[in-house]
Amino acid sequence: MTLVDIPYGGKPISIDIPEKNLAGILHPSEPKKHEDEAQLIKNALENPIGSERISEIVDPETKIAIIVSDITRPVPTSRILPHLLEELGKGNAKDENITIVVALGLHRNQTEEEMKKIVGSDVYERIKCVEHNPDNCVPIGTTSRGTPVEVFEKIMDAEVIIGTGNIEYHYYAGYSGGGKCILPGVSSKNSVITNHKMMLLDEATAGNIDSPVRQDIEEAAGIANLAFILNVVLNSRGEIVCAVAGDYIKAHRKAVECVDRMYKVPVEPADAVIVGTDESKGMNLYQAYKPLDNAKNAVKDGGTIVLAAPSAEGFGHETFERWCREHTCPASVIDTFENNFEFGAHKAAFIAQLAKKHKLLIHSEMPDEDVRDIFFEPVRDIQKVVDDLLEENPDARIYVMPYGQMTLPIRSE
Repeated sequence: MTLVDIPYGGKPISIDIPEKNLAGILHPSEPKKHEDEAQLIKNALENPIGSERISEIVDPETKIAIIVSDITRPVPTSRILPHLLEELGKGNAKDENITIVVALGLHRNQTEEEMKKIVGSDVYERIKCVEHNPDNCVPIGTTSRGTPVEVFEKIMDAEVIIGTGNIEYHYYAGYSGGGKCILPGVSSKNSVITNHKMMLLDEATAGNIDSPVRQDIEEAAGIANLAFILNVVLNSRGEIVCAVAGDYIKAHRKAVECVDRMYKVPVEPADAVIVGTDESKGMNLYQAYKPLDNAKNAVKDGGTIVLAAPSAEGFGHETFERWCREHTCPASVIDTFENNFEFGAHKAAFIAQLAKKHKLLIHSEMPDEDVRDIFFEPVRDIQKVVDDLLEENPDARIYVMPYGQMTLPIRSE
Protein backbone atom coordinates (compact mmCIF):
# COMPACT_ATOMS: atom_id res chain seq x y z
CA MET A 1 0.00 0.00 0.00
CA THR A 2 1.07 3.56 -0.68
CA LEU A 3 -0.10 6.31 1.66
CA VAL A 4 -0.81 9.49 -0.28
CA ASP A 5 -1.67 12.89 1.24
CA ILE A 6 -3.72 15.41 -0.68
CA PRO A 7 -4.52 18.98 0.40
CA TYR A 8 -8.10 19.70 1.36
CA GLY A 9 -8.27 23.47 1.37
CA GLY A 10 -5.00 23.57 3.28
CA LYS A 11 -5.54 20.43 5.40
CA PRO A 12 -4.28 16.98 4.35
CA ILE A 13 -6.38 13.89 3.67
CA SER A 14 -4.52 10.55 3.71
CA ILE A 15 -5.45 7.79 1.29
CA ASP A 16 -4.10 4.23 1.04
CA ILE A 17 -3.83 2.86 -2.51
CA PRO A 18 -2.28 -0.51 -3.41
CA GLU A 19 0.94 -0.01 -5.33
CA LYS A 20 -0.29 -2.06 -8.28
CA ASN A 21 -3.29 0.25 -8.63
CA LEU A 22 -1.47 3.54 -8.22
CA ALA A 23 -0.92 4.86 -11.75
CA GLY A 24 1.14 7.69 -10.31
CA ILE A 25 1.24 10.70 -8.07
CA LEU A 26 1.16 13.64 -10.43
CA HIS A 27 3.55 15.99 -8.70
CA PRO A 28 5.07 19.04 -10.30
CA SER A 29 8.79 18.80 -11.09
CA GLU A 30 9.54 21.61 -8.70
CA PRO A 31 12.92 23.19 -8.07
CA LYS A 32 14.00 23.51 -4.48
CA LYS A 33 12.91 26.60 -2.62
CA HIS A 34 15.23 29.51 -3.33
CA GLU A 35 17.13 30.30 -0.18
CA ASP A 36 16.28 33.98 -0.49
CA GLU A 37 13.04 34.68 -2.37
CA ALA A 38 13.52 38.38 -1.67
CA GLN A 39 16.68 38.22 -3.76
CA LEU A 40 14.74 36.55 -6.59
CA ILE A 41 12.32 39.48 -6.65
CA LYS A 42 15.09 42.08 -6.42
CA ASN A 43 17.02 40.40 -9.24
CA ALA A 44 13.90 40.49 -11.42
CA LEU A 45 13.34 44.18 -10.71
CA GLU A 46 16.99 45.02 -11.34
CA ASN A 47 17.09 43.02 -14.58
CA PRO A 48 13.72 43.53 -16.27
CA ILE A 49 12.95 41.76 -19.54
CA GLY A 50 12.20 43.98 -22.52
CA SER A 51 11.97 47.12 -20.42
CA GLU A 52 13.89 49.72 -18.46
CA ARG A 53 13.88 49.34 -14.69
CA ILE A 54 10.70 50.78 -13.23
CA SER A 55 12.86 53.15 -11.17
CA GLU A 56 14.06 54.62 -14.47
CA ILE A 57 10.51 55.08 -15.76
CA VAL A 58 9.08 57.05 -12.83
CA ASP A 59 9.98 60.34 -11.18
CA PRO A 60 8.75 62.29 -8.13
CA GLU A 61 5.68 63.57 -9.99
CA THR A 62 4.59 60.33 -11.67
CA LYS A 63 1.11 59.07 -10.78
CA ILE A 64 1.35 55.30 -10.41
CA ALA A 65 -1.25 52.53 -10.21
CA ILE A 66 -0.21 49.11 -8.93
CA ILE A 67 -2.69 46.33 -9.70
CA VAL A 68 -2.81 43.42 -7.23
CA SER A 69 -4.87 40.21 -7.19
CA ASP A 70 -7.86 39.58 -4.95
CA ILE A 71 -8.15 37.01 -2.16
CA THR A 72 -9.18 34.17 -4.52
CA ARG A 73 -5.69 34.11 -6.03
CA PRO A 74 -2.65 32.55 -4.32
CA VAL A 75 -0.39 35.50 -5.13
CA PRO A 76 1.95 36.37 -2.21
CA THR A 77 1.31 40.05 -2.78
CA SER A 78 2.35 41.11 0.70
CA ARG A 79 5.80 39.59 0.04
CA ILE A 80 6.11 41.22 -3.38
CA LEU A 81 4.96 44.79 -2.77
CA PRO A 82 7.71 45.95 -0.37
CA HIS A 83 10.36 45.19 -3.01
CA LEU A 84 8.38 46.88 -5.76
CA LEU A 85 7.85 49.96 -3.58
CA GLU A 86 11.56 49.99 -2.74
CA GLU A 87 12.41 49.96 -6.46
CA LEU A 88 9.92 52.76 -7.10
CA GLY A 89 11.60 54.67 -4.29
CA LYS A 90 14.88 54.48 -6.18
CA GLY A 91 13.12 56.52 -8.86
CA ASN A 92 12.03 58.99 -6.15
CA ALA A 93 8.37 58.05 -6.58
CA LYS A 94 6.26 59.50 -3.77
CA ASP A 95 3.88 57.36 -1.71
CA GLU A 96 1.12 59.93 -2.12
CA ASN A 97 1.29 59.44 -5.91
CA ILE A 98 0.84 55.66 -5.69
CA THR A 99 -2.52 53.87 -5.64
CA ILE A 100 -2.86 50.13 -5.14
CA VAL A 101 -5.90 48.72 -6.93
CA VAL A 102 -7.27 45.29 -6.03
CA ALA A 103 -8.34 43.63 -9.28
CA LEU A 104 -11.71 41.96 -8.79
CA GLY A 105 -12.67 41.08 -12.34
CA LEU A 106 -16.26 40.12 -11.62
CA HIS A 107 -15.52 38.61 -8.20
CA ARG A 108 -16.97 39.77 -4.89
CA ASN A 109 -15.61 42.72 -2.91
CA GLN A 110 -12.98 42.16 -0.23
CA THR A 111 -13.37 42.87 3.48
CA GLU A 112 -10.97 45.33 5.09
CA GLU A 113 -9.22 42.44 6.83
CA GLU A 114 -8.82 40.67 3.49
CA MET A 115 -7.39 43.87 1.99
CA LYS A 116 -4.83 44.05 4.80
CA LYS A 117 -3.98 40.39 4.32
CA ILE A 118 -3.49 40.90 0.58
CA VAL A 119 -1.13 43.88 0.68
CA GLY A 120 0.24 43.59 4.23
CA SER A 121 -0.73 45.79 7.17
CA ASP A 122 2.25 48.13 6.81
CA VAL A 123 1.60 48.80 3.13
CA TYR A 124 -2.14 49.15 3.78
CA GLU A 125 -1.42 51.95 6.26
CA ARG A 126 1.20 53.57 4.04
CA ILE A 127 -0.29 53.48 0.51
CA LYS A 128 -3.80 54.32 -0.68
CA CYS A 129 -5.63 51.05 -1.46
CA VAL A 130 -8.86 50.84 -3.44
CA GLU A 131 -10.93 48.11 -5.06
CA HIS A 132 -11.69 47.92 -8.73
CA ASN A 133 -15.31 48.70 -9.59
CA PRO A 134 -16.53 47.12 -12.87
CA ASP A 135 -19.36 49.68 -12.98
CA ASN A 136 -16.95 52.61 -12.94
CA CYS A 137 -14.86 52.09 -16.06
CA VAL A 138 -13.95 54.31 -19.02
CA PRO A 139 -13.87 53.21 -22.68
CA ILE A 140 -10.43 53.54 -24.28
CA GLY A 141 -10.59 51.39 -27.39
CA THR A 142 -11.57 48.08 -28.99
CA THR A 143 -9.46 44.99 -29.72
CA SER A 144 -9.23 43.48 -33.21
CA ARG A 145 -11.53 40.71 -31.99
CA GLY A 146 -14.19 43.25 -31.07
CA THR A 147 -13.73 43.37 -27.29
CA PRO A 148 -14.46 46.83 -25.88
CA VAL A 149 -11.57 47.94 -23.66
CA GLU A 150 -13.22 49.62 -20.69
CA VAL A 151 -10.90 50.05 -17.71
CA PHE A 152 -11.43 51.20 -14.12
CA GLU A 153 -11.12 54.99 -14.07
CA LYS A 154 -8.62 55.10 -11.19
CA ILE A 155 -6.28 52.97 -13.30
CA MET A 156 -6.62 55.31 -16.25
CA ASP A 157 -5.89 58.31 -14.00
CA ALA A 158 -2.34 56.95 -13.59
CA GLU A 159 0.58 57.75 -15.86
CA VAL A 160 2.33 54.44 -15.16
CA ILE A 161 0.40 51.20 -14.67
CA ILE A 162 2.15 48.26 -13.00
CA GLY A 163 0.67 44.76 -12.83
CA THR A 164 1.53 42.11 -10.26
CA GLY A 165 0.44 38.50 -10.08
CA ASN A 166 1.42 34.86 -10.29
CA ILE A 167 1.63 32.66 -13.36
CA GLU A 168 0.01 29.25 -13.45
CA TYR A 169 -2.24 27.36 -15.85
CA HIS A 170 -5.61 28.88 -16.69
CA TYR A 171 -8.30 26.73 -18.19
CA TYR A 172 -9.22 29.00 -21.11
CA ALA A 173 -6.64 31.83 -21.12
CA GLY A 174 -3.81 29.30 -21.26
CA TYR A 175 -1.94 30.90 -18.37
CA SER A 176 -2.66 33.46 -15.66
CA GLY A 177 -0.53 36.54 -15.09
CA GLY A 178 0.73 39.20 -17.46
CA GLY A 179 -2.02 41.22 -19.11
CA LYS A 180 -4.77 39.48 -17.14
CA CYS A 181 -4.32 42.15 -14.47
CA ILE A 182 -6.01 44.52 -16.97
CA LEU A 183 -8.55 42.17 -18.55
CA PRO A 184 -10.44 40.82 -16.69
CA GLY A 185 -8.68 42.28 -13.62
CA VAL A 186 -9.74 45.93 -13.74
CA SER A 187 -12.19 45.95 -16.63
CA SER A 188 -15.92 46.46 -17.05
CA LYS A 189 -18.44 43.65 -17.06
CA ASN A 190 -19.02 44.28 -20.76
CA SER A 191 -15.30 43.89 -21.51
CA VAL A 192 -14.97 40.75 -19.40
CA ILE A 193 -17.99 39.00 -20.87
CA THR A 194 -17.05 39.81 -24.46
CA ASN A 195 -13.54 38.47 -23.91
CA HIS A 196 -14.76 35.40 -22.05
CA LYS A 197 -17.08 34.36 -24.86
CA MET A 198 -13.94 33.16 -26.65
CA MET A 199 -13.57 30.44 -24.01
CA LEU A 200 -15.86 28.31 -26.18
CA LEU A 201 -13.24 28.14 -28.95
CA ASP A 202 -11.28 24.91 -29.25
CA GLU A 203 -7.93 26.68 -28.85
CA ALA A 204 -8.94 28.20 -25.49
CA THR A 205 -7.30 25.57 -23.29
CA ALA A 206 -4.92 25.37 -20.34
CA GLY A 207 -1.27 25.50 -21.33
CA ASN A 208 -1.88 27.07 -24.76
CA ILE A 209 -0.05 30.39 -24.92
CA ASP A 210 -1.83 31.12 -28.20
CA SER A 211 -5.29 30.87 -26.66
CA PRO A 212 -7.50 33.46 -28.40
CA VAL A 213 -8.60 34.61 -24.95
CA ARG A 214 -5.01 35.45 -23.99
CA GLN A 215 -4.28 37.09 -27.34
CA ASP A 216 -7.29 39.34 -26.81
CA ILE A 217 -6.22 40.05 -23.22
CA GLU A 218 -2.76 41.13 -24.31
CA GLU A 219 -4.12 43.39 -27.01
CA ALA A 220 -6.36 45.04 -24.40
CA ALA A 221 -3.39 45.45 -22.03
CA GLY A 222 -1.52 47.24 -24.82
CA ILE A 223 -4.42 49.59 -25.42
CA ALA A 224 -4.48 50.35 -21.67
CA ASN A 225 -0.71 51.04 -21.74
CA LEU A 226 0.25 48.48 -19.12
CA ALA A 227 3.81 49.66 -18.53
CA PHE A 228 5.42 46.98 -16.40
CA ILE A 229 4.72 43.69 -14.64
CA LEU A 230 6.17 41.89 -11.65
CA ASN A 231 5.01 38.27 -11.73
CA VAL A 232 6.07 35.20 -9.77
CA VAL A 233 5.79 31.44 -10.14
CA LEU A 234 4.99 29.46 -6.99
CA ASN A 235 5.65 25.89 -5.99
CA SER A 236 3.04 23.70 -4.32
CA ARG A 237 3.92 25.15 -0.90
CA GLY A 238 3.32 28.72 -2.04
CA GLU A 239 7.03 29.53 -2.13
CA ILE A 240 8.37 31.77 -4.88
CA VAL A 241 10.66 29.82 -7.23
CA CYS A 242 10.77 32.24 -10.15
CA ALA A 243 10.23 35.99 -10.53
CA VAL A 244 10.10 38.08 -13.69
CA ALA A 245 9.69 41.79 -14.30
CA GLY A 246 9.42 44.06 -17.29
CA ASP A 247 7.40 43.97 -20.50
CA TYR A 248 4.00 42.37 -19.96
CA ILE A 249 4.46 39.92 -22.85
CA LYS A 250 8.21 39.25 -22.94
CA ALA A 251 8.59 38.83 -19.17
CA HIS A 252 5.42 36.74 -19.03
CA ARG A 253 6.74 34.32 -21.66
CA LYS A 254 9.95 33.79 -19.70
CA ALA A 255 7.91 32.74 -16.66
CA VAL A 256 5.69 30.51 -18.82
CA GLU A 257 8.80 28.50 -19.72
CA CYS A 258 9.34 27.92 -16.00
CA VAL A 259 5.70 26.91 -15.45
CA ASP A 260 5.84 24.37 -18.27
CA ARG A 261 9.06 22.82 -16.99
CA MET A 262 7.51 22.44 -13.57
CA TYR A 263 3.89 21.57 -14.11
CA LYS A 264 3.27 19.79 -17.43
CA VAL A 265 3.20 16.07 -16.65
CA PRO A 266 2.81 13.30 -19.31
CA VAL A 267 0.13 10.71 -18.54
CA GLU A 268 -1.57 7.61 -19.89
CA PRO A 269 -5.26 8.08 -18.94
CA ALA A 270 -6.31 5.95 -15.96
CA ASP A 271 -9.63 4.71 -14.57
CA ALA A 272 -9.80 7.37 -11.87
CA VAL A 273 -8.07 10.48 -10.63
CA ILE A 274 -8.24 12.05 -7.17
CA VAL A 275 -7.52 15.78 -7.20
CA GLY A 276 -6.82 18.13 -4.29
CA THR A 277 -7.18 21.91 -3.97
CA ASP A 278 -5.24 24.63 -2.19
CA GLU A 279 -6.94 27.14 0.11
CA SER A 280 -7.73 29.66 -2.65
CA LYS A 281 -9.23 27.12 -5.06
CA GLY A 282 -10.91 25.10 -2.33
CA MET A 283 -12.91 27.99 -0.87
CA ASN A 284 -15.89 27.49 -3.22
CA LEU A 285 -17.01 25.30 -6.09
CA TYR A 286 -16.66 28.13 -8.59
CA GLN A 287 -12.91 28.32 -7.94
CA ALA A 288 -12.51 24.55 -7.59
CA TYR A 289 -13.46 24.09 -11.23
CA LYS A 290 -9.90 24.94 -12.29
CA PRO A 291 -8.17 21.91 -10.70
CA LEU A 292 -11.13 19.81 -11.84
CA ASP A 293 -10.54 20.91 -15.43
CA ASN A 294 -6.83 20.07 -15.22
CA ALA A 295 -7.64 16.61 -13.87
CA LYS A 296 -9.81 15.61 -16.83
CA ASN A 297 -6.78 14.83 -18.99
CA ALA A 298 -5.62 12.15 -16.55
CA VAL A 299 -8.75 9.97 -16.73
CA LYS A 300 -10.32 7.82 -19.44
CA ASP A 301 -13.71 8.66 -20.90
CA GLY A 302 -16.22 7.07 -18.55
CA GLY A 303 -13.73 7.16 -15.69
CA THR A 304 -14.09 8.70 -12.23
CA ILE A 305 -12.88 12.10 -11.02
CA VAL A 306 -12.86 12.65 -7.25
CA LEU A 307 -12.51 16.30 -6.26
CA ALA A 308 -11.51 17.23 -2.71
CA ALA A 309 -12.62 20.84 -2.16
CA PRO A 310 -14.13 22.08 1.13
CA SER A 311 -16.17 24.79 -0.65
CA ALA A 312 -17.17 26.37 2.66
CA GLU A 313 -18.49 29.37 0.68
CA GLY A 314 -20.76 27.06 -1.33
CA PHE A 315 -21.21 27.70 -5.03
CA GLY A 316 -19.22 30.94 -4.88
CA HIS A 317 -21.01 32.78 -7.68
CA GLU A 318 -24.65 33.84 -7.93
CA THR A 319 -25.12 33.14 -11.65
CA PHE A 320 -23.27 29.84 -11.42
CA GLU A 321 -25.53 28.80 -8.55
CA ARG A 322 -28.69 29.83 -10.37
CA TRP A 323 -27.80 27.80 -13.43
CA CYS A 324 -26.94 24.80 -11.27
CA ARG A 325 -30.30 24.92 -9.53
CA GLU A 326 -32.42 25.65 -12.61
CA HIS A 327 -31.25 22.71 -14.75
CA THR A 328 -31.88 19.10 -13.93
CA CYS A 329 -29.54 17.39 -16.41
CA PRO A 330 -26.20 18.16 -18.10
CA ALA A 331 -27.71 18.34 -21.58
CA SER A 332 -30.10 21.10 -20.49
CA VAL A 333 -27.25 23.26 -19.20
CA ILE A 334 -25.12 22.75 -22.31
CA ASP A 335 -27.95 23.40 -24.78
CA THR A 336 -29.10 26.52 -22.96
CA PHE A 337 -25.60 27.92 -22.58
CA GLU A 338 -24.77 27.49 -26.27
CA ASN A 339 -27.69 29.77 -27.13
CA ASN A 340 -27.46 32.10 -24.14
CA PHE A 341 -23.92 32.93 -23.01
CA GLU A 342 -23.92 34.29 -19.47
CA PHE A 343 -20.78 34.87 -17.44
CA GLY A 344 -20.78 32.59 -14.42
CA ALA A 345 -22.87 30.02 -16.26
CA HIS A 346 -19.81 28.91 -18.21
CA LYS A 347 -18.54 26.81 -15.32
CA ALA A 348 -21.92 25.13 -14.96
CA ALA A 349 -21.76 24.28 -18.67
CA PHE A 350 -18.18 23.01 -18.45
CA ILE A 351 -18.98 20.83 -15.44
CA ALA A 352 -22.03 19.53 -17.32
CA GLN A 353 -19.76 18.57 -20.22
CA LEU A 354 -17.49 16.69 -17.84
CA ALA A 355 -20.49 14.98 -16.22
CA LYS A 356 -21.52 13.59 -19.60
CA LYS A 357 -18.11 11.92 -19.99
CA HIS A 358 -17.10 11.04 -16.43
CA LYS A 359 -18.44 10.08 -13.03
CA LEU A 360 -17.93 13.15 -10.82
CA LEU A 361 -17.56 12.80 -7.06
CA ILE A 362 -16.79 15.52 -4.52
CA HIS A 363 -15.69 15.52 -0.90
CA SER A 364 -16.79 18.90 0.47
CA GLU A 365 -18.68 20.72 3.19
CA MET A 366 -21.56 21.57 0.85
CA PRO A 367 -25.03 20.11 1.47
CA ASP A 368 -25.63 16.95 -0.54
CA GLU A 369 -28.54 18.45 -2.46
CA ASP A 370 -26.35 21.36 -3.61
CA VAL A 371 -23.66 18.98 -4.79
CA ARG A 372 -26.19 16.96 -6.79
CA ASP A 373 -27.50 20.16 -8.37
CA ILE A 374 -24.20 20.43 -10.23
CA PHE A 375 -24.05 16.78 -11.28
CA PHE A 376 -21.61 15.54 -8.63
CA GLU A 377 -22.19 12.74 -6.17
CA PRO A 378 -21.24 13.70 -2.59
CA VAL A 379 -18.77 11.49 -0.74
CA ARG A 380 -17.84 11.63 2.93
CA ASP A 381 -14.87 9.26 2.79
CA ILE A 382 -12.45 9.24 -0.15
CA GLN A 383 -10.80 6.06 1.15
CA LYS A 384 -14.14 4.27 0.82
CA VAL A 385 -14.43 5.53 -2.76
CA VAL A 386 -11.03 3.98 -3.52
CA ASP A 387 -11.95 0.72 -1.79
CA ASP A 388 -15.28 0.48 -3.63
CA LEU A 389 -13.64 1.23 -6.95
CA LEU A 390 -11.07 -1.53 -6.45
CA GLU A 391 -13.71 -3.99 -5.28
CA GLU A 392 -15.60 -3.36 -8.52
CA ASN A 393 -12.44 -3.44 -10.66
CA PRO A 394 -9.39 -4.96 -8.91
CA ASP A 395 -7.17 -3.87 -11.82
CA ALA A 396 -8.28 -0.23 -11.80
CA ARG A 397 -5.52 2.35 -12.20
CA ILE A 398 -5.74 5.52 -10.11
CA TYR A 399 -3.84 8.79 -10.37
CA VAL A 400 -3.55 11.24 -7.49
CA MET A 401 -3.11 14.97 -8.17
CA PRO A 402 -2.38 16.64 -4.82
CA TYR A 403 -1.99 20.09 -6.39
CA GLY A 404 -4.67 20.11 -9.05
CA GLN A 405 -4.59 23.82 -9.77
CA MET A 406 -0.85 23.69 -10.57
CA THR A 407 -0.51 20.38 -12.42
CA LEU A 408 -1.43 19.94 -16.08
CA PRO A 409 -1.53 16.31 -17.23
CA ILE A 410 -0.65 15.99 -20.92
CA ARG A 411 -1.81 12.82 -22.64
CA SER A 412 0.99 10.88 -24.28
CA GLU A 413 0.73 10.79 -28.06
